[in-house]
Amino acid sequence: MKWSEVREHFPERCVLVEALKSETRRKERIIEEMSVIDDFENGNAAWKVYKKLHAENQSRELYIFHTNNEDIKVTVTEQPYIGVRRRG
Repeated sequence: MKWSEVREHFPERCVLVEALKSETRRKERIIEEMSVIDDFENGNAAWKVYKKLHAENQSRELYIFHTNNEDIKVTVTEQPYIGVRRRG
């Protein structure tokens, strides 16, 4: 689904989505296609499900958005690689 379709199907709801087709452009994650996992009245309920699913499989690209937002924006922050340290 596109974001506009999600907004139409789930008005005034928090939605937990999985990105199916996405890319990073200029420090912003562009989500072109997504699948709605579930919808919620509030972010707290969505967050609980997010944490459970993320713990089960960290490779899934999961997000929580509110459908009142016309656009969605995910800013990518890069963390510097510090390497692996050994105790000696």
